[in-house]
Amino acid sequence: MNYKKLKILELNFLAVHKEGFNSEEMKQISKKHNVHKVETFVKETCSIDNLLNNYKAIEDIVKIVSKSSMVSVFEKMKFRDLIKELNEIEKQLFVDAVFENIHGDEEKGFRELYNLLEPYKLAKWPLITVFRAYYNLNYDVFIKPTTVKKVIKYLELDDITYTSKPNFDFYQKYRTYINLIKMKVDISLRPNNPAFSGFLMININ
Repeated sequence: MNYKKLKILELNFLAVHKEGFNSEEMKQISKKHNVHKVETFVKETCSIDNLLNNYKAIEDIVKIVSKSSMVSVFEKMKFRDLIKELNEIEKQLFVDAVFENIHGDEEKGFRELYNLLEPYKLAKWPLITVFRAYYNLNYDVFIKPTTVKKVIKYLELDDITYTSKPNFDFYQKYRTYINLIKMKVDISLRPNNPAFSGFLMININ
């Protein structure tokens, strides 16, 4: 881990935005992503009660993906179309996988999401990590491949290797790194993990 490079990013960003994400310009950019609005929606729709008792929970899951500014338009459309094609049993399995990932055995839920999406070639990092990323804004991470690869290379995270095939081991390691790294920068640069990842993304050339 190259802390010197991290400090350079921090100094360069604060030289332009002295208040970090509290600056007016960054506040306007943050509004476009509606992170806290989506967080509220996810907390409600992915609550234990809603996932267990709402027969329309699968529709809420589709809405989460569609509301996220972090998921690409292409992936949103493919995911929406896939859910429409699933039968009722398959839809329930997907709801159960989201429940397991958030409220039960996280790793088991991760694998279940992967196994459900993989036959349709949609087992992508964004679609598997989007739910926890909003449910736990200050702990979990959203895996956007282009950003993650840049972060690993720039900050010289030598003991972690990105793989295009989602796997829980990598997810855990990267999450640990992000939660460690963010504590080394000014508090104004880490209002939540999506914002901190955004800070890294826009500053790493």
